[in-house]
Amino acid sequence: MKVTILDDYFDTLRTLPSFAKLEGHDVEIFTDHVQDVDRLANRLKDTEALVLIRERTEIRKPLLERLHRLRLISQRSVYPHIDIDVCTARGIIVSSDQHAGTPSYAAAELTWGLILGAARQIPQQMQSLQRGHWQMGVGVTLRGKTLGIHGYGRIGRVVAGYGHAFGMHVVIWAREAARQRAQADGFDVAASQEAFYSTCDVITLHMRLVPETRGIVTAADLARMKPASLLVNTSRAGLVEPGALVRGLEAGHPGAAAVDVFEEEPLRDPNHPLLQMRNVVCTPHIGYVTKDEYELQFSDVFDQIVAYAAGSPINVVNPAVL
Repeated sequence: MKVTILDDYFDTLRTLPSFAKLEGHDVEIFTDHVQDVDRLANRLKDTEALVLIRERTEIRKPLLERLHRLRLISQRSVYPHIDIDVCTARGIIVSSDQHAGTPSYAAAELTWGLILGAARQIPQQMQSLQRGHWQMGVGVTLRGKTLGIHGYGRIGRVVAGYGHAFGMHVVIWAREAARQRAQADGFDVAASQEAFYSTCDVITLHMRLVPETRGIVTAADLARMKPASLLVNTSRAGLVEPGALVRGLEAGHPGAAAVDVFEEEPLRDPNHPLLQMRNVVCTPHIGYVTKDEYELQFSDVFDQIVAYAAGSPINVVNPAVL
C-alpha cells in the first residue's frame, strides 16, 4: 500500500522502533510543510494511506476531491483540520486514537518548563548574557503561589501533581465531572470561572479544542488576572478569544505569558506581537515533540494502518463509512 507521511520536519519517524510496523508498504515521507492545494494534490495523487502529524496540515474538501486513491487517514488525537463528512462521502476512513488513558508527559513537562522559565525569566536572562550584560531582572518563587489549572484531563492532572510537588496551592476549574475528579484527588476547586481567573497567580490551560471550548477564555477573564500573574498555554491558541491575549498583556493583565501554540501555525513572522514582548516566553508547538512521545503516538498511528491493510480498521471516527 502507498503510504505518505506529511510534515515530519526532522525526518524522525523512520528512526522510531515502531516504524518497522510499516515494513512491506511503499512509504514516502515529506519533511517540509505545504498547505497549497495544488502542490498537495500532486504529492498525494497516488496515496492510499495518509499519515498526519497532529493538525499540521489541513485536509479539506478541495483537496480531498482530488485524491482519488486515498482510502485511509491515520493520525492521533482530535481532528478539527479534517473534513470528516467529505471523507465519509468519498469512502475514506479516518482512524484516530483518542489516547484517553495515556497522559502526554511530554506536554506536561514542557508546561512546567515554561512555568519555570517564565517565572525566573530564564530565556531573558540568557539573552542578557549573550548581549554582554549581567542580570536583567528579578524573578518570582513558585512555592506558596496559587497554580490554577483550567481543564482537568490527562495532562492537567499531571501538571497538578507537579504544582503540588513544588509547594504550590493548586486550584482547578473545569467541567462539573472533571471538578469532581479533582476534588476526589484532593485538589481545591474554584467557586466560578470568574473567581478562578481573579485569584490564581499562574494559570495553565489544558483542554481539547472543540466547538464548546473555542474562545472559552475571554478578554474579561484575562482582565481579571493579577498584574503579576502568568498565563500558560500549551494546548491550543483557539481556547483564548482571538487577539485577547495580546491586548491583555498590553494592558497588564496578565502580567506575563508563556505559549507553545499560536492562532496560525507554523508561525514564521518574527514581528508577531507575542514574539516582540519581553514578558512573553514562546516555543514553536513542541509540547508533544520528543522521540519518546513520538514512539508512543506513532505506534498507534502505524497500528491503524496495519489494521486497515488486514481488513479490520480500528479507531474509526467516521463509522458510517464502513
